[in-house]
Amino acid sequence: MAKEIYVVLDNVRSAFNTGSIFRTSDAAGITKLYLCGITPYPPHLKLQKTALGTLDTVSWEHCLSSIEIVKKMKDERIPVISVELDDRAVPFNEFSYPNKMCLVMGHELMGVNQEILDISDQIVQIPMHGMKNSLNVAVSYGIVIYESINNGNGKRN
Repeated sequence: MAKEIYVVLDNVRSAFNTGSIFRTSDAAGITKLYLCGITPYPPHLKLQKTALGTLDTVSWEHCLSSIEIVKKMKDERIPVISVELDDRAVPFNEFSYPNKMCLVMGHELMGVNQEILDISDQIVQIPMHGMKNSLNVAVSYGIVIYESINNGNGKRN
């Protein structure tokens, strides 16, 4: 059974990160990518550099408000999973990802909007072991999206 995965980029500011997320989204076979707030969207020229042709292969939509999309997902009973360093978060590789879900990635410096975190069904985080406590948003997305499609068992569900 193929997973139905919606991804919300909550004010991701870098066109290069967004382009990289397009590429990873294509490779992972996500259902739809929502580019919200200040997140760059096509036909932004810098996106093409890292997206490498996936702007045409990934279903996407630009939205002014991340919270509106997240609330829409909640109204449709789609579980919302935010990726954020948070006291309520569980390790990303210990969570059992549902077959239908909305994954939220946040701003490179400020993270996921607090209002979204407050209504998320789950918050997951990538444990940090170094001096800095964060990864690039595109790298974090790649780690979590592949865990979510494989559910930690090495097989796509």
